Amino acid sequence: MSESQLIEYKESWRDEYLKWIWVLLFHRNSEKWITGSFVKIGFFETDADLRYQDEVHGSLMIQADRVIDLLYTKYLTAEISYDNITRIEHYPFPKDAVREAVFNALIHQDFSVGVPVQISVYKDKLYISNDCVFPANWTADTLMQKHRSLPHNPDIANTFFRAGFIESWGRGIEKICNLYKEYGIAEPEYKVHPNDIMMMFKANSTESIKEAEENKSSKSGLKNKNWPEKWPEKWPEKAEQIINAISEDNKITITKLEEILDIGHTTVKKILSEMQAEGYISRVGAGKGGHWDIV
Repeated sequence: MSESQLIEYKESWRDEYLKWIWVLLFHRNSEKWITGSFVKIGFFETDADLRYQDEVHGSLMIQADRVIDLLYTKYLTAEISYDNITRIEHYPFPKDAVREAVFNALIHQDFSVGVPVQISVYKDKLYISNDCVFPANWTADTLMQKHRSLPHNPDIANTFFRAGFIESWGRGIEKICNLYKEYGIAEPEYKVHPNDIMMMFKANSTESIKEAEENKSSKSGLKNKNWPEKWPEKWPEKAEQIINAISEDNKITITKLEEILDIGHTTVKKILSEMQAEGYISRVGAGKGGHWDIV
């Protein structure tokens, strides 16, 4: 019996233990029960000029990945440059920060309203808005300060945490701001309305983004690290390629790393293992839901 059939079967029995939250998280057609449980994305030339749009449907676990993939393959344009033969893509917004913001919107969304999470994309800015229920006396200033984790949908937050998508300490906003500083962009702006919240990302010039990326690369590069003596001389170069690959896509697979490094599966796993042991990288979560962090 499939997940969808199981949920429909339980629903027909009016199972008192069935929670609507599991329908949102895992059912491929959650909108059958919960109106507006999808994400709407639109590209705007001006506020009044919508050029094209998409809707991302399915379970929240599916939406979480598909929204980011769609934004960075269709909606956001990267400026291309080259470092020798290495192709470098400079996007207007840091991918990790946008991912964190999208996950936050899905986790804190008030699904009782029936309005989807909405993402408005412009050439130089991006808005993410969702309906929400703020804790009493919270303001936009509260979000920007140190605060405890208090998700509107704790079961969704816990599932995203166990899947390796997020942390569980209320540090999402802090992480987003830090990523923007490293990327050479001003911190996002928050507008809190009575029933919804809107986050606005604004891009700086491409040159300032490039400069910030180069500074970050020089700081996180491995050329000046004291490599373990047991590593062959060629491995520091391979390890630096891994760092660069993780910087571009922190969910990169071992199979993809094999292609980039042009070495075998066992060797890639050995390098990754020793880099983790030496504290250069860490793994958060397991399987497809996990990701790599550069320490």
